[in-house]
Order: sequence, then structure tokens, then C-alpha cells
Amino acid sequence: MRRRILLLSVGMTTLVVLAFAVPLVILLRSTTASEAKDKALYRAETVAYYVGDRDHTADDITAYINGLKDGPGTISVRMPDGTTLGDPPPGGVPTPKSMPADYNDDGDDKGPPKLGDADYRDVNGGMAVDVAVDTPTGPASVCLYLTAEELYDGLVPRLLILIGGSLLVLLLSIVGAELVSRRLARPLEETASTAERLAAGDIEARAPTTGPAEVAKVGAALNGLADRIDEVIAVEREAVADLSHRLRTPLTALRLQVEALGDRESAEELNTQVTSLERTLTAVISAARRPQREGRVPNCDAVEVTRARAAFWEPLFEDQGRALTLDLPTSAAMVRSSAEDLAAALDALVENVVAHTPDGTPAHITLTRDTTHIHITVADEGPGIPLGAGERGRSDRGSTGLGLDIARRYAESTGGHLTIHPNQVQLTLAAS
Repeated sequence: MRRRILLLSVGMTTLVVLAFAVPLVILLRSTTASEAKDKALYRAETVAYYVGDRDHTADDITAYINGLKDGPGTISVRMPDGTTLGDPPPGGVPTPKSMPADYNDDGDDKGPPKLGDADYRDVNGGMAVDVAVDTPTGPASVCLYLTAEELYDGLVPRLLILIGGSLLVLLLSIVGAELVSRRLARPLEETASTAERLAAGDIEARAPTTGPAEVAKVGAALNGLADRIDEVIAVEREAVADLSHRLRTPLTALRLQVEALGDRESAEELNTQVTSLERTLTAVISAARRPQREGRVPNCDAVEVTRARAAFWEPLFEDQGRALTLDLPTSAAMVRSSAEDLAAALDALVENVVAHTPDGTPAHITLTRDTTHIHITVADEGPGIPLGAGERGRSDRGSTGLGLDIARRYAESTGGHLTIHPNQVQLTLAAS
């Protein structure tokens, strides 16, 4: 979004700069040429006045022209007798025009020489200025020739100033566009990020209501939707919990009826089923009420939970002569799980080591991480885990076979998985 706004602004500014810069370039070129023509005319007329003086010979004129080498242009003079002094331009110096008759109506030979009108000619991309002058022996012609480089001398610095100004305008437009795009795009990006968090299950995410009015309105609408979703989920979970509580009453009555049965063997069997049903109801109530205790998207530090559970099991390991070593990072490793659920899964894995390996068998708990997941590995040096031990209710060593299945279900509920190897079990959990 920001990039599009920036490119659009820079593009529009570039078009505006070009719309002004192109005519300015043409104007600067024309102005430079006009100034060069004025200077050339002044220089040519200066030479013409010298040529028209009756006291100056051809040698004097040649020496005078040679003394003007430092100025712009090449000067040449066509004398009345047809001879050319100096360096003529390509094509030569044209024959001088006859002076108007009214120049000498009074027959006065005093005063400055009489000059004719200047003629301008394009010569090989440059320009020649021809000025006719009346001399005692007849009309002469002074020609000053400017090459293309001399005609447009001084244009490059002006163009550089124009280009520098244009670039400065573009730079200012980029800075302005960046500020505007941030003001427009940042609230939109934050709103989009909030929508993604809501889609991922973070009902507490809220969008900003700052920035332009339209963007703020979208953020407020999204926040209203999130509040409504939160309310619906809360009502639904509370309804599930209330329904579960209502089932406790008939369940209690059923237990009393079972205990009143005369057949003790059947009573014990039925009582076991009633106990299982009661545990299920308790789990449903706990799951329904959990978001109120932990938030909609629970998370915890896997490092701290692992260290706490290792400390819990350490006395039993010491009694059995086992060594329990930890390899944990120093920084926090947040996972999308409640501390209670992670502790239960770790207890199931550690209890599996205690129950199915001989006393004195060491165990090792390692926690590693990558960009998206946290890996907790519980390893031992016992006889190894049999094939298929992760299936619910299956065990080849006399246990209920629920421990690994509990850990597996927990890992999958967090967006991860459980990996079972002969002498180690790895919990892979989604990082928060």
C-alpha cells in the first residue's frame, strides 16, 4: 500500500516537473542564444566603427582584429576592394550592401562611420552577424562568426541549476509522499494485522482507530465485530459449563442407585463407568471455563514450566538413584499453551520414564527452538519404547497406555505434534 502511494505520488510529481522543465529548457536555450547574439552584434559594431575610420589602413585593421582573439567569435572584414581580412566563416563574408543614400545627404564627412542594419545567418549550426559600414573607399562588411558551442555558451550551468531544482522538487515530493503514505498505510496495515490475529484466534486483538476518517471507521467496525465475537464465545462457553453442571445432579443420583445394587461386582463395574463419566464432565467444565482464567489465546514460557516440572520430579529421581539433566536456553520460549496443560504433558512423559525404566536410569530434558516451533525432548537410557506405544490404551508393559496419547493430543491442540523414538519422545509446539 505504501509503495503504491509513493510510486503514484512520485509519478505525478515527475510529470508536473517535466511539464515545467521542458518549456524552461527551451526558454533557457533561446535566452542564451539571444544574449550571445546581442554580444556578437556589439562586438561586430565595435569592429565596424574601427574599420570605418578613415585613418585606419588595412594593416591597422588586421592588427586590430588579431588583438581581439580573447573575445567570443571569429571576426573577419571584407574590404570595398574585395579583399578579406581575418578568418572568414564557412561560406566566406558576403559582399557589403550599399549604404542608404540618406546617410550622406548633408555631405558631412565628420562624425562616426555610418553602419547598416545587422544581418544574422545560420552557419553550420552556429551564427554569423554581418554589419555593413561606410568607409572612405566604399562600403565594407564586418562578420563575426559564433560556433554552436560559442552561441550556447553558458547554457550548461543553467541547465544544471534547472536539473538540480527539479531533483530537489522530486526529493521533497518523495519525502512528502513517504509521510503521507505512512499516515495512510500504517493504520491500514495495523488493521489488516488485527484481522489476521482475529482469524488466528486472538479475540483480544483490536485495530487502531486513528488516521484518516475512513480508515478509523474500518478499525472501529472491526473492533465492534471482535467484541461481538468475544461475547458470543463467552456466552457459548458459559452455556456449555452450565449444561455440564446440570448433568451432575442426575449423575449423582445414578451413583447412589449403583451403590445400592445388591450385586457388588456389577455395582463396581457400573461405578467405574460413572466415575469415568464424571471425569469427562469435569474436563468439559474446565475446558469451557479455561478462557476466563487464561485468556482467549493462552501462552506460557516453556523454559520456566520445564524447569519447574524438573524441580517437582527431582526428589523422586534422587530416591531412585537417577540423574536428571536439563539443557534449556537462558531466554524465554513462549508457546501457544497454558502452563497447566504443558505441565500435564511433561508430567506424562517424565512419569513414563519413571514407570518403564529401571532405577538408576538417567534422563535428559532438552529444549530447542526454531523460527516457528519449540521442541522439548525427554530422553532416557532405558530399554526403549515399544512400537505403537503412542496409541491410546495400548501398552506392552502393564500400564494404561494413556500417557503418550495425552502428550500427543496436547501437542496437536497447540498446532504441533509428538514424535516417538526408541529412547526419546519429542514434543513439538507452536511458538507464540
